[in-house]
Amino acid sequence: MRPPYQSGLIYDVSVSIDGYISGPNDDISHFPHSGPIVDDYLARRNRYRTSIMGRATYEFGYSFGMTPGNNPYPHMRTLVLSKTLSLPLNSEVEQIATDAVEYVRELKNEIDTAIYLCGGGALAGSLARAGLIDILILKRIPIILGGGTRLFGDAGVSLPHTQTDFVDYGEGMFLQTFHCGDPRE
Repeated sequence: MRPPYQSGLIYDVSVSIDGYISGPNDDISHFPHSGPIVDDYLARRNRYRTSIMGRATYEFGYSFGMTPGNNPYPHMRTLVLSKTLSLPLNSEVEQIATDAVEYVRELKNEIDTAIYLCGGGALAGSLARAGLIDILILKRIPIILGGGTRLFGDAGVSLPHTQTDFVDYGEGMFLQTFHCGDPRE
C-alpha cells in the first residue's frame, strides 16, 4: 500500500456495499473490528494530527464510554463542528460553532498536514458539495445494511475522482483510495 497522503482533507471511512457508514440506530456491529483492514486503518489514523467530525459522530462515542469533552483521538487536535453541542469548559476537544464549510476551507489553508474527516455522513456531504474533500479512502465491507447513515448523508453529491490505490483484503473486503478533484492536480 502507498503511504498516506500528507495533506488535504481525507475522508477515511468504512462503508457497506449499499453505501452506509452505519446501520439503523447507529449500528456498526457488522463492520470488522479487527484484522488486516482494521490494522491498516489504525496505522493510517495514527499518522493524522488533526481530526474533524460532526456532533452526532462525537456523541456516538458516548455509547462506548466516552464522556463529554473527552478526546477520542488523544494524539490529535480534535475539532467538533457543531452549533448545538454543549461541552464542559475544560474540554480536550475544540467545538467549532461557526459555518462548517467556511471553517474547513480556512483550516485547510492554515494546516499543511492531512486532516482526518472522521464523520459523519451529513458533514461529509456538505464538505463534498463544497469541493473540500481531497482524498476519499473507502474500506468496502461486503454487507448490506439497508438503512442508517449514508456515506454522504442525504446530500446529492457527485465528486470528480480518480482511483489511486486498491488493496484486496480477501473475503470481499477491500480498500479503495480516490483523489477527488481535478486529476491534473
